[in-house]
Amino acid sequence: FEAVCGNSQYCTGFFALADNVYRTMISEINNHFILISGESGAGKTEASKKILQFYAVSCVRTEVLDIVRDRLLLSNPVLEAFGNAKTLKNDNSSRFGKYMDIQFDHQGAAVGGHILSYLLEKSRVVHQNHGERNFHIFYQLVEGGEDELLHRLGLERNSENYMYLVEGECVQVGSINDQSDWKTVRKALTVIDFSERDIEVLSIAVLSPFTVDHAKYARDALAKAVYGRTFTWLVNKTNESLENKASFSKGNQLYKFCSFSFEQFCINYCNEKLQQLFIQLTIKSEQEEYEMEGIEWQPVPFFNNKIICDLVEEKHRGIISVLDEECLRPGEPTDLTFLEKLEEKLAGHPHFVTHMLADQKTRKTLGRGEFRLMHYAGEVTYSVTGKKETATTITVSSRLIYSNVATQFKNNLFSLTQILMSKEPWYVRCLKPNNDKRPGHFDDVLVRHQVKYLALMEHLRVRRAGFAYRRRYEVFLKRYKPLCPDTWPNWKGTAAEGVELLVKHLGYRPSEYKMGRSKIFIRHPRTLFATEDAFDICRHELGNTKMLRPSFTHLSFCLCLATKIEACWRGLQARKERERRAWAVKVIKKFIKGFMNRNQPVSMDNSEYLAFVRQSYLTRLRENLPTSVLDRTSWLTPPPIMQEASVILQKVYTRHLVRKYVRGITAQRKAQLQMKALISDIFKGKKENYPQSVHQPFADTRISEKDINIRVLQVMCPEGIKYSVPVIKYDRNGFRPRFRQLVLTQKAAYLVEEAKIKQRVEYSSLKGVSVSNLSDNFLIFHVTCEDIKQKGDLVLQCSYLFEALTKLCLVMKNHKFIKVVDGSVRFDIQPGREGVIDFKSSSESMVYRAKNGHLIVVSQYCTVCTYCHYGVILPLIEHILSNHIAGQTNCGLLLNN
Repeated sequence: FEAVCGNSQYCTGFFALADNVYRTMISEINNHFILISGESGAGKTEASKKILQFYAVSCVRTEVLDIVRDRLLLSNPVLEAFGNAKTLKNDNSSRFGKYMDIQFDHQGAAVGGHILSYLLEKSRVVHQNHGERNFHIFYQLVEGGEDELLHRLGLERNSENYMYLVEGECVQVGSINDQSDWKTVRKALTVIDFSERDIEVLSIAVLSPFTVDHAKYARDALAKAVYGRTFTWLVNKTNESLENKASFSKGNQLYKFCSFSFEQFCINYCNEKLQQLFIQLTIKSEQEEYEMEGIEWQPVPFFNNKIICDLVEEKHRGIISVLDEECLRPGEPTDLTFLEKLEEKLAGHPHFVTHMLADQKTRKTLGRGEFRLMHYAGEVTYSVTGKKETATTITVSSRLIYSNVATQFKNNLFSLTQILMSKEPWYVRCLKPNNDKRPGHFDDVLVRHQVKYLALMEHLRVRRAGFAYRRRYEVFLKRYKPLCPDTWPNWKGTAAEGVELLVKHLGYRPSEYKMGRSKIFIRHPRTLFATEDAFDICRHELGNTKMLRPSFTHLSFCLCLATKIEACWRGLQARKERERRAWAVKVIKKFIKGFMNRNQPVSMDNSEYLAFVRQSYLTRLRENLPTSVLDRTSWLTPPPIMQEASVILQKVYTRHLVRKYVRGITAQRKAQLQMKALISDIFKGKKENYPQSVHQPFADTRISEKDINIRVLQVMCPEGIKYSVPVIKYDRNGFRPRFRQLVLTQKAAYLVEEAKIKQRVEYSSLKGVSVSNLSDNFLIFHVTCEDIKQKGDLVLQCSYLFEALTKLCLVMKNHKFIKVVDGSVRFDIQPGREGVIDFKSSSESMVYRAKNGHLIVVSQYCTVCTYCHYGVILPLIEHILSNHIAGQTNCGLLLNN
């Protein structure tokens, strides 16, 4: 009533309830929940605020806890801004369901919270009935947002300019100040730990190209989806700021909600489930408990709405199951086939009616595409066609998305029910006094209707005729046994006998309590309050001589009690220490015995020691595993018992490294490896300086086309240039060195001097290529001399010898024409005239013409260092791996090499 009537005296009721929950939770150390229910506009949101304010003010306070308190309080205006809206019945109507955990520590301080949201009314984003508004946050942002923020978001300070905000023709509301509310929300977002970037993210739109019709549909669908996800992100972000992982107990709140759209069907179903939970935890379970405990009882009749819940959720027959089946069956389901299936399954149900199943009088109020459910709170008509939507007719389309939403909501509701069933319940029933939002005015008919459908009269009858408090004998005796000398400090008999003795000592009258089979039932709260007051006094005066046996004085009792506690504590610690030492001695003996027999076969004497040795070795090995396939020295030396296992593990781990390396080889690297493998087949073990060249990567070319004369390019480009490299050409007469460019095309090899092509060697006329086995970079092209234009063989020196020869092999698709010679090479200077090149090794490299006319090529000795070994080994591994990728070999070859 307080929210509508404006009467602050009703606040005391909320505070009293919150205080009772809090005190019970602290004293009994268990979890509780408060269920707040009522019609839209009845004051549920305000009631939850009052309860939250009470906890924020009355709980233990510290500097850290004050931060938690502020976040708990300010989470409300944020969630209200994004989840509440003005409706015909309520200017601040919650358009989503909210379940909040308030977490307390063992001292009773509020240390955190968690929020679960259910079924946000996303359809309100794109459509509002006449006299209603969109969610508050849109108007707050437009009307109260800072100029800079609006400019960044491309917004104008006028809500009338936005279609989504004016459909209900109710932009301005007298009871709402959007500018002031925006300031409150901004402050709250800062306290809840939202950054400026987070706040801006909450305010962003999206553009997408479509046709007009598709764009409207996509725009609305996108708007709803974006807002729904934004709201979920907002709740999760709020939960992060409220999170406390070290909480001990919780007080819980559930806020109910109302809306008109497809969501209303799910919401009404939720209300039915919560009403069923209320009935089950109060009227039904209480009467069943009396019967089970053997308490004399006159049953109170009540309406059990389980029949309505089953109508919606029953397997294979309920509305949700029919919706699932209709969406998944073969063929093309329509809205009307869904309705026909409902009529087939639910014909004759007392709470379900359609146009076809109704009598003549009822048919006048039902369309052919509608069905009506008789909920516990009244009748609601639903439309399956999606064409009609009013305050009493709700659209329920049979599309697959609704099937998924309804099923998911049913599962979420089941989970929520399980949570609530695990806690102690408390209830706040909000009654709406009138439909005109007038303070101090009560509509008797409206109030009586709410009292009736909420089953409050039945509940009051049960409470009035029943018992306000019940506890198991063991719990009751454990708490209150200090109040009776015969049960304190230790009771030897049964718990029921002890409780019987205790209540007689306390002076309970027979009409005030009943003894059940396992519990005591106390009828009036005043009886329990008196008992609790006596217990509070007893706790502080436990040593009072009136409560002691006649043989003890106050001082001696305290001393005896302290001595007894100290002796018990010391004895407990001594026993634990003795057990710990005995265990340590046993372990040490086993360890020593196992060490002495470590080289013997496994037996009872050494099994645990050997297990320790294995575990220790494996632990050290895990922390010192090699990081490279080439690292063969860092493998830990195993103990004798682990030698065989170590060999297997090393092989397995090496294979793991191999596979890891294989997966990391790129396509470019694979091409390099293939070229390296090709040249390896030719020169490995045959030419001295080959190992030094292996680690050097090959390039695509050594001369770019822009560095080749344009006239030369015009001649060679039709053939396709494959590779170019600078070389030194030695004249056939006199062996004078000349700088040239060697260009390989698809058809021939060209020797170029600036703008001139000095010689063209077609691959068909190339008899072979000779190189020495030493570390020089000379190569001799042997050319068929039948054509006088070929001018004889070519003597070249190339710094990229192996790369150039590899490219030549790839172009010619053959490598057998390359010969590695030892000593001297004969070549044709011109037809009928030979020349000789002698290859030698010395400490210095040189090239000169000898007196006998031979060309002497002296190369420096090649010293193979560790770096060269790695230069050979690593590409060799890569070669093997590349072959493994191509399916030509397996990784076992690598392990053997």
